[in-house]
Amino acid sequence: MSSQSERSTLLDTWAETSAHVFDSVIAANRAAFAALGVEPTTDEEVPAERVEPAEDLPEWHAETTADSPETVSVGDRFEFAKTITDDDVRSFAASSGDTNPLHLDDEFAERTRFCGRIAHGTLVGGLISAALARVPGLVIYLSQDLEFHNPVRIGDRITAECEIVEDLGNSQYRLTTRVLDGEDVAIDGEAVILIDDLPEE
Repeated sequence: MSSQSERSTLLDTWAETSAHVFDSVIAANRAAFAALGVEPTTDEEVPAERVEPAEDLPEWHAETTADSPETVSVGDRFEFAKTITDDDVRSFAASSGDTNPLHLDDEFAERTRFCGRIAHGTLVGGLISAALARVPGLVIYLSQDLEFHNPVRIGDRITAECEIVEDLGNSQYRLTTRVLDGEDVAIDGEAVILIDDLPEE
């Protein structure tokens, strides 16, 4: 088997697996909304590929410079902003199993170098994924490198910024990724994504 053929086979397998994971995440989100008493919107109200929060969820803000998968190119930017809440931190601890007292115990955290509780780095980094969810088409993560520079505290409003810096071919792109807490860089990094076709209805 040629290396091009092997790569194509691996990509197809990855896409199938990602589609299954995507479906599982959607099901989990629906269950979470139900538990929070949030009524999900119908398919007629919001296209499946762009699900946005109900009005009583914390305010989200998103921006993109690309309108369709066909027009995505180097220089396009994608942003997502939200305020990190105590509920976010506690829910993330419960779902991930990361119960480090630095994130959950005020008294303990006060005695650390941070002088108070901070959000999980992976929770904060998750906003990069949220920004990439605004890329037109079905976005599949291929890689993500992260460097943690500054802590994010409960109540901070943070913004993930992603910019395409290289077209790698085969609908794959390299992006710079960072999360800002005001003017401070909380996380810096780089990602590679694949923009796949949306499944047929």
